[in-house]
Parts: sequence; C-alpha cells; structure tokens
Amino acid sequence: MSTISKALALLDVLSRLNADAGLTEIAQACGYDKATTRRFLVDLEKHGFVEQLPESRKYRIGAEPLRLARIREARYPFLGTALSFVKELAEQTGETVHLSEFSNGRLSTIHVEESPRAHRVFVNVGTILPYHATASGLAYLAACSDEAINVALSEALETYTEFTVVDALGVRRLLRETRIKGFSVNRQGMETGVVSTSAAILAPTGSPVGCVTVAAPLVRADDAVVQQHGAAALHTAEAIAAALFGERRHAGLSGHMKRNR
Repeated sequence: MSTISKALALLDVLSRLNADAGLTEIAQACGYDKATTRRFLVDLEKHGFVEQLPESRKYRIGAEPLRLARIREARYPFLGTALSFVKELAEQTGETVHLSEFSNGRLSTIHVEESPRAHRVFVNVGTILPYHATASGLAYLAACSDEAINVALSEALETYTEFTVVDALGVRRLLRETRIKGFSVNRQGMETGVVSTSAAILAPTGSPVGCVTVAAPLVRADDAVVQQHGAAALHTAEAIAAALFGERRHAGLSGHMKRNR
C-alpha cells in the first residue's frame, strides 16, 4: 500500500470513529505504529483534512473534506437534487428515510430524514451499507451487472443478525426478486426489529449511483405496508434520477433483469 493510500485509510478510519480520538486510539484502529500514525496526522493536519483540539490533543476530521464536498456537490448536485424528494417520501410514509451514494467502492448513507414517531429507526450518516445485509445494498447490487454481483458474492458474507442471509444462493434469490419488483426488501438482516425497502437511483446508462430507502420498525411493517413503502421508494428513486439526469432513459430494474438473463 502506498503512503498516500495509508494516509487516506487513516482518514477513513478517523471518520468512522464515534468521537474525537487520541494518537494511541487512532494507531490501534489503523494498525499502524504510533510514529507512523503521528506522521500521517501531521501531514493531514497541514492540509486541513484533520485538526487537533488544543485542549484534549485529540484529533477529528478537519474542514477541508467539507470544502471539497461542496465543490463536488456544486458540480454534481446529487444530494441537493434528491433532498426534496427524500423529505417528501419521509412525510408520505411517516418512517425514517435515508439516501445513499456509491463512492470509492462502497455504498454509504449521505442523508437521513428521521421519522417523527417515538418508536423509529435510527440511521447514521456515513454508515457503510453491506450489499447482502441491507435493503440499500440489495437494491444497488440488483441494478449492477451479473459480473459485479459475482465479484460481490465471491467472498464470505458477514453475519449481523440471526436473520442475515449469508449464503450466495440466498442473496441471489433476493436480487432476482428485487429486479422483478423494482425495489428490495430486507427483513432484519442488518438490525433486529427493522424492515427496510429500497430502490436504486439509476444513471441514464442504467448503472446505479445510489439508493433511497425506507426503514421501519417490524411492528409497523406488515406485508401490505412493505409493498407500499417499496412502491413509494421506487417512485422516488425514478423521480430523483429524472431530476438529476434529465429525461428518463433507462427501463428500471425489470428491464435490467431482462437484459442480464
């Protein structure tokens, strides 16, 4: 791994820690020795990617990533375009709705609209969404090529709950169902007591760029409600794609399935 790759890996680890962290904690999380970790932190701080708090001497993400994110959003306004549609879906369903984007080989949450109900699903911005264990991941993967699916399912799949589908054949069955319906359903695969439905947001080429997902407590999500949430998520994903890319030039997941038979 190159020096730049190691520094960026450190930055990624720091971004996923729940609180400001000291040198030792960061080194342990990265698997680097303290001298190497300190050197990377100094360089990253010099360029504004991390900052050290003078009182505690702990580190946190700096302002530079935000500046770059604003530039990217100005040039590719994915979040800004999707935001009103995500809010509308949250109001329509009364449940937590989150938006994810594919970047750097991973699907992660970039925005969350929380349900106003006391009993609701909590999703953190920045959460990495495993393909096999989340509705977002299933929706995204179902919109990918068969070759990409084979790669994603070639490694051992992690178990998150007793309901997580970890055998490749089982995941492929869920992907086929997703392609037929146009939206995915994940029942307690990532978190016990949560049922989520998701639809992929497709570029004009048919490639997925992200997903919009409705997450509801199991007690409020019978089969009829799940189907309603899925249909609403699909409609929202199509509306986001149309607003982001202009005229709809893809045939949805059902068309994708026909092309990949």
